[in-house]
Amino acid sequence: MRYKSLIILLMLIGMAYSQNNVINIYNWSAYTPKSVIKLFTKQTGIHVNYTTYASNEELYEKLKADPSIGYDIIVPSSYFVQRMAKEGMLEKLDLKQLPNLKNINPLLLNKPYDPGNQYSIPYLWGTTSIIVNNKYYDPKTITTWNDLWQQRFYNQLLLNDDMRDVFSIGLAALGYSINTSDPEQIKQAYLKLRQLMPNVKLFSSDGAIPIMLDEDATIGVVYSGDAEQMTKGNKKLRYVYTKSGIIIWIDCMSIPKNAPHLANAYKFINFIMQPKIAKMISMQLGYSSPNITAVHGMPNRIQNNMIMYPPQNILAHGQTEGYLGKATQALYLHYWELLKISG
Repeated sequence: MRYKSLIILLMLIGMAYSQNNVINIYNWSAYTPKSVIKLFTKQTGIHVNYTTYASNEELYEKLKADPSIGYDIIVPSSYFVQRMAKEGMLEKLDLKQLPNLKNINPLLLNKPYDPGNQYSIPYLWGTTSIIVNNKYYDPKTITTWNDLWQQRFYNQLLLNDDMRDVFSIGLAALGYSINTSDPEQIKQAYLKLRQLMPNVKLFSSDGAIPIMLDEDATIGVVYSGDAEQMTKGNKKLRYVYTKSGIIIWIDCMSIPKNAPHLANAYKFINFIMQPKIAKMISMQLGYSSPNITAVHGMPNRIQNNMIMYPPQNILAHGQTEGYLGKATQALYLHYWELLKISG
């Protein structure tokens, strides 16, 4: 009987250990290489359950519907970090448990969407700016967002099918913050964008790369990660940073409230901030790493790649999307729908 009791006790201990020795990650599809997941498990013994979502909205709605769903790590974009933090959906971070934070580029920390990085740590980042086919236009003649309104680009402009990206162009062209909540400024941006519609050939996000490669559009506003692939596939394409400021996007690691494996979540975030791990992620996925120590360890051709790593003076004048609030978001959506109809 004692022997059987001992076996049962050991089995119960083993079950408790296995339940605690896991981490549940909810992330974008193909956004963490399998090799990195395997290495984390090898180094820590922690098993990773990895599930994916297709949009920030999907992530938000799932956690909003069930706050105790059991995820330990999520990877929202900047403006959703701000939204979820405001609504009490995120764990306030104990930065003392994240010593590898020292490796993150200071220019990507302490942003308006999360002052002091209380709720998020940069995971991957990039920019949104203008891609130009120099077979048709001299890139040196395109220096500001306002240049997109030139008549020579009639029916040739590709835009991301994303409300915030498109309104950011209109607002930046007018000299306003891309995070404005001023109804009059938002209306002016809408009217400005209506004037741009004759130049817009189509709105597309997923299909942007083949569209530019095949020259179905000759100028576009795209993400830097897509621009990197485009310029490799078509040597005539050039990525241009506007003098009127670039748009910066940052995807972040956060811990949701009620995370069941909090200690493991901190271990994972700190693991990702190891320079060799951050380098693996960036090199395999093709997105820019916020880990400046990792970047310094990359080949010179990558460190000097203007698309992936713009100069500090350009980066310092970029704007990052923040959360607008429900009422302001609804106003943007109203004008976005009107804009799409007008096209």
